Amino acid sequence: MKRLVFLTGVLILGFAATTPVRADYALVRWTDGTCRIWWQAGANPWGAGWAKVAVSPDFTAASAAFDAAVRAGTCK
Repeated sequence: MKRLVFLTGVLILGFAATTPVRADYALVRWTDGTCRIWWQAGANPWGAGWAKVAVSPDFTAASAAFDAAVRAGTCK
């Protein structure tokens, strides 16, 4: 019985550890006008000379924001 309880606890912890992580994407523009999709919106690029143009919940929305920024002339 103790083994069953231990195995159940290990399985519960394993399932809790495998919950999906949400990774936000950000559209980052550098001072020279180039833009890039940054894979984690919470982690900022090092240094100066950049600004976040948009933040999206998935890569598809970030790609659409990138295309719209290029069409609007915000990004090269």
